[in-house]
Amino acid sequence: MKNDIKEKIDQIVADWQYLTELPETLYGFHLTREAFVHDNFYDICRYDNPELHKSAIIYYHDETHEYKVRVKLGLIEFCRIEFITADLTVFEKLLRRDLESMLHDMVEYNPNSIGCIVREKGILTWEDAKRLPQESEGFTLFVHPDEPVKITNGSYVLIDYVDFALESSFTIYYNIYRDEFFGEARIWNIPDVNYDFDANELPELEERLKDRLIPRLKDVRGRAEAERSIQDKEKEAGA
Repeated sequence: MKNDIKEKIDQIVADWQYLTELPETLYGFHLTREAFVHDNFYDICRYDNPELHKSAIIYYHDETHEYKVRVKLGLIEFCRIEFITADLTVFEKLLRRDLESMLHDMVEYNPNSIGCIVREKGILTWEDAKRLPQESEGFTLFVHPDEPVKITNGSYVLIDYVDFALESSFTIYYNIYRDEFFGEARIWNIPDVNYDFDANELPELEERLKDRLIPRLKDVRGRAEAERSIQDKEKEAGA
């Protein structure tokens, strides 16, 4: 971010009365007021709940010249499109209207957040989902299909196995526009995509999970641990 842009946002933040009114805690989230600039992002402030591994960041995006809110859910990070605006006055109105309820829904599941297409697909009543292991290959089931999470571009997180210590995970999504289930791993928070879990119907996904979930988790863990070993050796060499 260029210095002149940073200085401009510095002044806007310093003069923004709304920021002084934000509560220090909301539904277990704790407010950090310290700004942080990285790449084209100016993080104005943020609410974090470390125990839930969830965060909400209020920021300015220099690339698009807009104010936004992005949410971090485990290792998944996405922008909440309903907050996007280039007008600070409009942004404040949106925050006053929706920020608190958004944080509440991040703590307590809100069934009203789930669209009719997901309901009609049978995801919320998916019997096979009850057999998903709570833990497997060192990963913990962080998101379950009976409480899917709506993210961006018509996608929902249905299944999310995470090892936070390794910053690695495996996730199953459903996209309402493509009417498709698909999977994505993250290895040290770097996306790793294959097409082994692509499916259009739940019975297809069930078969893929039955045959491929455990091998995929083993693969992700093995690669993440191998990368950690390399990092540890590099640290020792540089010590």
